Amino acid sequence: MEYGIAIFFTDYSISPAELAVACEERGFESLWVAEHSHIPTSRRSPFPGGGDLPKMYYDVMDPFVTLSAAAAVTTTLKLGTGICLVVQRDPFQTAKSVASLDQLSQGRLLFGVGGGWNAEEMENHGTDFSKRWKLMRERVEAMKAIWTEQEAEYHGELVDFDPVFAWPKPLQKPHPPVHVGGAYPNAARRAARYGDGWIPISPGRKGIAEQMEGFRKLCQEAGRPELPVSIFGAVPNHVPAYRDAGASRCVLFVPPAGRDEVLPLLDQYAELARA
Repeated sequence: MEYGIAIFFTDYSISPAELAVACEERGFESLWVAEHSHIPTSRRSPFPGGGDLPKMYYDVMDPFVTLSAAAAVTTTLKLGTGICLVVQRDPFQTAKSVASLDQLSQGRLLFGVGGGWNAEEMENHGTDFSKRWKLMRERVEAMKAIWTEQEAEYHGELVDFDPVFAWPKPLQKPHPPVHVGGAYPNAARRAARYGDGWIPISPGRKGIAEQMEGFRKLCQEAGRPELPVSIFGAVPNHVPAYRDAGASRCVLFVPPAGRDEVLPLLDQYAELARA
């Protein structure tokens, strides 16, 4: 099982370059970054974690900018969006950002995607909250066409365009792996349908084995090979259960804090990974 680190980069956190170097030096496999374009002041949508929305959600930096900074100072560390809100992004521009970063990082991008939970945020982007799952699938499928076809076209219900030229193409072939984020069973079903991996958010120690087995069955039903599972927000003392259940990657969060707080925690996680 591989180990990754996730963070909300902000203007008061450790810098992307410093954290990326620290992760690579300590043997972590990947670094994942979150995304929110903005937070509407209405706050009608409740925070899925309960209680007040943490400050980092208001302050998080752009994922492609921060991962570009991380790519520039590392050579082996994989770079993940965890997750990219594709329902709030133009598919042509997002496809170009993904392909550009994959080229600049020499093929180290892991493209995590999700539908999100903040209805007002989506409305500001012109996205119908009730149709976000269909829109996510169609935009991912459209981007795959853009990445892999010389004259790309896509014709769906919500995404529809005639042949276009779009470069660069990603370095990874056919494209960077698309990891679909979200809870079991619906997100697992989406991942089995059109993803290259599944990102559940920290299932409990008792529930992980059942969810992993359910996901394997969904992959079989979809005619897909067994796909990797990356546990996000992993609880450190649950790591053996994640490993025994067959998870491919354990992603541990660090706070959007300065180096004096983040680096000691990174050392603790590195010890956990070695153990």
